[in-house]
Amino acid sequence: MRLPMRTAIISDLHLGTIAGTDVARREDVAERLFAALAPADRVVVLGDLLELRERPAAEVLELTRDFLGGLGDATAGKQVVIVPGNHDYELVAPALDAARLQGGPAPAVDASFSAATGELSRRVAELMPRSEVVLAYPGIHLREDVFATHGHYLDAHLTVPRLECIVAGVIARIAGQRGDRELSSPAAYEATLAPLYAFAHAVVQTSPSRTATKGGNLSRSVWRQSNPGTRRSIRGWALGGVAIPAAVGAINRIGIGPFRADISALELRRAGLRAMAQVVAGLGIDAPHVIFGHTHRAGPLPGEVEGWWLRGGSRLTNTGSWLYETAFVPEHDPANPYWPGRITWLGDTGAPEHEAVLAELEPGAIQLA
Repeated sequence: MRLPMRTAIISDLHLGTIAGTDVARREDVAERLFAALAPADRVVVLGDLLELRERPAAEVLELTRDFLGGLGDATAGKQVVIVPGNHDYELVAPALDAARLQGGPAPAVDASFSAATGELSRRVAELMPRSEVVLAYPGIHLREDVFATHGHYLDAHLTVPRLECIVAGVIARIAGQRGDRELSSPAAYEATLAPLYAFAHAVVQTSPSRTATKGGNLSRSVWRQSNPGTRRSIRGWALGGVAIPAAVGAINRIGIGPFRADISALELRRAGLRAMAQVVAGLGIDAPHVIFGHTHRAGPLPGEVEGWWLRGGSRLTNTGSWLYETAFVPEHDPANPYWPGRITWLGDTGAPEHEAVLAELEPGAIQLA
């Protein structure tokens, strides 16, 4: 008789950030996480384990050595599945290149790769020597009825005018893609997004200027100043009422987008779910449950319905993140969907369930800097 399988899913740790928002790098927080993972038979890291857009990879490995070693201790004798995201894409890039050279699909919807294929992924696996570390990309079927992916493909459909999404729109036009309908395979998404990931990684390896991170910081700064839910200056009102609509209109007129000028908290959620629904349809994912991360907003939380159930019957589940970002969590509020520290649990049957590991901690207790 086969024993039940319990899978623990975490995402968006972004280990190695310069700002110190990657709270899992704190020893006390890491200990809480590892203890919470103890009942798991398998651990899935659903993208952005490492932050490779702010520091050289060698520096990130040194900064995260203790955490990865601790994760290896917590998962000794178990399988650790790493599903790379957009911020740690370099973990899987060599494996994708190898698959292309061999004439195979690069990638299939749920391709698996050896962690030894690339130097960076090999070094990560070496820090967890007693665990079975494997790569899956762009996603993995955790059960016949459950598909999990980081979710970064949704940037190709997102109507929020984030810098990364705008650049993806430019690349899509260069690649000759005329709209969302052409994004119907992992290869099509890779053609749109992978050049951006390669550029961001290469810049950081050779320059100390943090160039690759400025877009994300700019997006958060603009959101903080123009969002109706935050205290706004005259500049903020100008951004939300004049500058952003004008810029979005100009971008749409030249054929990049379409984007919307609404960047409210409600629209961020709706846009992310709409975009993820397009990814599910485009890739032909036929699973009652689809788990993703990337947007850092956990859900569905109690009382949330809109957007989480798709037309074909699938239910979306977002894992949240392990980043403490004051742009989205301005005060102590563990009920906030952006509050860090959630594990998504999956058994042999039933829907995914959230566990809030850091719910009782004060913000000052979980910031690195």
